[in-house]
Amino acid sequence: MVKLSDEMKEEFAKMKIFPFATASKDGVPNVIPIGMCFLQEDAETIWIVDNFFLKTIENLRENPNGALYVWGPEIKGCFQIKGNIRIIDRGEDFDEMRKIVKAKGEHFPAKFLVKMKITDIFECGPGPNAGKKLL
Repeated sequence: MVKLSDEMKEEFAKMKIFPFATASKDGVPNVIPIGMCFLQEDAETIWIVDNFFLKTIENLRENPNGALYVWGPEIKGCFQIKGNIRIIDRGEDFDEMRKIVKAKGEHFPAKFLVKMKITDIFECGPGPNAGKKLL
């Protein structure tokens, strides 16, 4: 799998809301804002919390791939992260995710842990390197 560089990890940590894109098995795209998105210590796994997914969870069941990007006023540059998805509803990682989420507020349902293994990272800023594979 692909790991974020130290610089990418720093930029990832600055993000408050991540655009998260999925597609149905027929290729119909969907993008939503994600507030609970956590890079794991291995720097190749991202935990995304399903609090209120509808089309997103349906898409992930049909097509277990997703993409998110890191960009904003405080971020240097812009990069897109793509990965393979596993939907988890029990076990140690699920319990740990629920503990993190419930500490932020009991009103968050924390229905599923969406575990993304990073497969590719691309440049998404404008210019001659737009779309270039970084990792």
